[in-house]
Amino acid sequence: MAERIEVLLSEEEVNKRIREIGDQISRDYAGKQVHLVCVLKGGSFFMCELAKRITVPVSLDFMSVSSYGKDTKSSGVVRIVKDLDEPLTDKHVLVIEDIVDSGRTLSYLLEMLKDRGPEDVKLCTLLDKPSRRVVDVKVDYTGFEIPDEFVVGYGLDYDQKYRNLPYVGIVKFD
Repeated sequence: MAERIEVLLSEEEVNKRIREIGDQISRDYAGKQVHLVCVLKGGSFFMCELAKRITVPVSLDFMSVSSYGKDTKSSGVVRIVKDLDEPLTDKHVLVIEDIVDSGRTLSYLLEMLKDRGPEDVKLCTLLDKPSRRVVDVKVDYTGFEIPDEFVVGYGLDYDQKYRNLPYVGIVKFD
C-alpha cells in the first residue's frame, strides 16, 4: 500500500506557534529554571526549536517511551526504552511531547515523573488530538489541536519515515 502526504500545518504556521509557546513558557517560568524532558524520538524536533525560544534558563534530558511499534494506533502497552540521565528532585519539569493522542502513554509517564520529587510537572505538546483521548491528561501548553488523522513530519513518523518533514502532514494511503 502506497502512502502520500497532505500538508496539514505549514512550516511557517508551526514556527510561529512555537515562538508563541516559547514566549508563554518564558513568562510562566520567569525567575526560575525549567527542566525540559523530551520524549524521544518525535519530541526532539519540537524541543530543540522550543528551547531556542525560551528566555529563562533551560536544562534538558531525554526519555524514550514506546506504545506504537510499527502500527498507526497506540497499543496501550507502555515501554520505557531510555530513562532520564538526571534526577528530577526539586526541578520545574516540562515534559515535551510531539503529540498527545489516547493519553495512555502520557498519563503513565507523568505519574512516574511526579513520583521522582520534582517541584512540579507540566506537559507541552506540539499536537493534541482530544477526540482520541481515553485517559484524561492535562496539557498545559498546546501547539495545535488537530483532527483524528494519522500525521507525520516535524518529528512524527510512520514506520520511521517522514520525521524530517519541516511541516505536519496527514498520511493518506492509496
